[in-house]
Amino acid sequence: MRVLSLNFRHALFAQESGEVPIFLLTITHPELVDPIRLTTDATERKSNDPLIYRTMSRGDEFIYAGVDITIPDEQDRSPPASKLTIANVTRDLIPLARSVSTPPSVMIEAVLASDLSTVEMSWPALDMVNLTYDASFLQFDLTMDALVTEPYPSGTFSPADFPGLF
Repeated sequence: MRVLSLNFRHALFAQESGEVPIFLLTITHPELVDPIRLTTDATERKSNDPLIYRTMSRGDEFIYAGVDITIPDEQDRSPPASKLTIANVTRDLIPLARSVSTPPSVMIEAVLASDLSTVEMSWPALDMVNLTYDASFLQFDLTMDALVTEPYPSGTFSPADFPGLF
């Protein structure tokens, strides 16, 4: 069970709130020199020409892009799954997405606009799979490796498996 701050819960569940939840995405891959950092909120202007907005969190710069994300679900019998849609404004993302042969990893973090240095929620190990795209957007399915959700230890000590214990 996740423990969320009162301010974050209020921002999520209130009909109107002065707090803005911001989702930060860090995309990593062995073929990338530096991770790609994206944000769902245009917190501050970075430059005028070209017009670029960013969010600074814990000393890292996250570039604002038209990102739409579905928070990963938490089902008992299946690994967490999510969807990520990125606006393809510059048309540079499709060749980049086509060039990798293994799925990139995505870490999703949630922060509040009033406190960008405190991570409220985090999903650290999601893989980008099932790319669909057109001229205006790219859409990825994000999934967690099923091995992460396997119970440990794999066996259970039950009378059927270990009758000598009972």
